[in-house]
Amino acid sequence: MTDIGIVGAGAAAAAATHVLDETVPDASITVLEKSGGVCGRAATRRRGDVTYDYGANYVKSDDERVVDLLTETLPTEGLVDVTDPVYTFDADGTVSEGRDADDHRWTYRAGLTQVAKRLFGRTDATVHRRTRVERIAREGGDDTDGQWHLTDADGEAWGPFDVLLLNPPAPQTVGLLATADWDAAVRADLEAAAREVEYRTIWTAVLHYPFELDRPYYALVNTDKDHEVGWIAREECKPGHVPDGESLLVVQAGPEWSVEHYDDPPEKNVAELAALTAGVLGDERLTDPDWTDHQGWRYALPENGVRAGAVDAAADHDCYVLGDWVAGEARLHAALRNGLDTGEETALSLS
Repeated sequence: MTDIGIVGAGAAAAAATHVLDETVPDASITVLEKSGGVCGRAATRRRGDVTYDYGANYVKSDDERVVDLLTETLPTEGLVDVTDPVYTFDADGTVSEGRDADDHRWTYRAGLTQVAKRLFGRTDATVHRRTRVERIAREGGDDTDGQWHLTDADGEAWGPFDVLLLNPPAPQTVGLLATADWDAAVRADLEAAAREVEYRTIWTAVLHYPFELDRPYYALVNTDKDHEVGWIAREECKPGHVPDGESLLVVQAGPEWSVEHYDDPPEKNVAELAALTAGVLGDERLTDPDWTDHQGWRYALPENGVRAGAVDAAADHDCYVLGDWVAGEARLHAALRNGLDTGEETALSLS
C-alpha cells in the first residue's frame, strides 16, 4: 500500500486527491485540514435561504482541462453559470461597460465549496477537519527514501507517509518548512522560494438588503487600483443563491485599504465599505443593509509564483507543494489545474 499524506484541503489538494485515487490503485490518502471546511478561499456560507461565496467568486473557463472536470467528470447537477457581465469602475467611482462578456463563470447552487466536496467525495480519501499540522519530518533511511511523519497541534502523530503534499498558502507552508526535520539544503531552498511569494490581503464585507437591485451587470471591478474597493459582486445573479426580492453584495476592499484596516473593528469596516459601495452604485439605500457578514483574508491572492527549481528538488524527496501560488496565478481554475498536474506528477513518481 502507498500511504499519501496531504496537508490542507483546498481546491488543488482536492484535484490532486482525485487524480491519485484514480491512478494509484493501492493509495491510502489522508488529508489533514486545519479549518472546519474544504476548498480553502473558495468558501461558501449560508444564512436562512441565502447562499453566498464570500472568497473566490467563481471558476472561470480559462483552462480546458478544468472545464472538462466541471462539465464532464463531475456531476453537473446544481452547476450554474453566471451569465451577467462584469463592468468596471475607476478611482472616481465611474462605472463603464466591461470585460470578459463571453467567459463562463461557474459556481453551484449550493456554493463553490461543492468543487472540493465533489472531488473528495469521488475518492476513498479520509479528510480530517480541524486538524492543524504543526510539524513535518522526514525519517527512516536517507533523505531520498525515508518516510514523512506529521504532528498536529494536539500532539497527535500522523503517518508514516510515502509521499507528502503541502497545499497551504506560501506563508503557512514557510511556517511548516522552517521547523521541518528534513534535508537541510532542499528544505532551506524551498522555504526561501516560498518566502519570495508575495500576497495581497483582502478584507471582505457581505451586505444583504430586503429589496432588489436593478443593474445590467453581475459585478464591478476597479481596474485602475486607485479606489478603496476592488470588487463588488451581486450574489443574486447566481441561480439559487438569493431569494427573489432580495439582494446580497460581496464587497472586497482593495489591498491597501485591507492592510490598513485589517485589525479595525469589523462593524466599522463593514459600515465604511457599505458607504463606499453606495457611492459607486449611486444608491444611498446601500448604506443600511439589514444584515451583514465579513471575512479577512490575510493571504488572499498570490502576486507571483514560486521558483520551479526549488519545487522540483523537493519533489525528488517525495514532497510536493501545490496551489495557486505554485501555479503563479491567483485564480481558482489555476489551483485546480495545478492540483491535477501535481497529482499526475506524484502518480508517475510512484509507478
